[in-house]
Amino acid sequence: MTTKDRSLAALGLDDVPAKAPLTYPGRPTPEPSLLTGDELLQLDVRPLRLGEWYVEERQEQQRLDEALAGLGQVVTGRRHPVISVGSNASPGQVAHKLTRLGIPATVPMVPVRVRGIGVGCSGHISPAGYVAGTPYVDRAAETTLVVAWLDSTQLKAVDDTEFPDYRRAILPGDEFGMTMPSGERLGGAYIYFSAHGVLADPATGLPRPGGGDQSALLATLLAASPRLRDLLGPDPATWVLRAGADRDLREQGTLIFGQEGWVLPQTEFLPYVDDSPVLRLYDDLPPLDDSLPALPTRP
Repeated sequence: MTTKDRSLAALGLDDVPAKAPLTYPGRPTPEPSLLTGDELLQLDVRPLRLGEWYVEERQEQQRLDEALAGLGQVVTGRRHPVISVGSNASPGQVAHKLTRLGIPATVPMVPVRVRGIGVGCSGHISPAGYVAGTPYVDRAAETTLVVAWLDSTQLKAVDDTEFPDYRRAILPGDEFGMTMPSGERLGGAYIYFSAHGVLADPATGLPRPGGGDQSALLATLLAASPRLRDLLGPDPATWVLRAGADRDLREQGTLIFGQEGWVLPQTEFLPYVDDSPVLRLYDDLPPLDDSLPALPTRP
């Protein structure tokens, strides 16, 4: 039982970009939390592995793994850490993706400092009509990104929403530093990256920053391309309405991105692509140093 209203609506985190494309990417989880249905419960960070943190807002203190087990859900050690870029960091979008398939939306979500990853714009138009975010390798970058701990059923469901436009890789923690609020350095985590490349900023030739205001992004793209204006214009609202309703228009718009010379190929994630049928678990990815005790995950 919570002591105050932790519903996504009360927290202002209930945007679902799949249903309202101009809200993309939605608001990311702002603090270590447990998403459970339409609630987002705070986690009390401890200098321990994730399952040993405590769930706040409850009458009785309870470790996260105890809370998950009490809900009939998989404990943290048997889940898969996934770096979430774009709307997968939004609890409203994650809850929508899972609950519409009848899958419990019970997911630990933690902002993590990640080195070596920038956030850009994918070189395609998504099925919802927006231009989604994608990570790219930038060895100088340090970014706060949400890591979601998904069980195998949840990961398969997210896979189905990402493929074939995105591919899944597993990034090693010794090459891409991932520091939890507890101080733990993750041994690795999954990430989805665009199979369509990254949109470049014509002024610099570098990846165009992603994850910002979708309306502003679409307005900029429309202003830069008469062909896009003819196809999807005159404004962002028209773009998402038309593109979201017509696959052929989305494919034509994606082709125009390439014809305008805006798309940078993504190759630096390819060495980390994960095609293994055996999925890596949090238990399989011990911390990179001895800053945390190696506690077993209790059932």
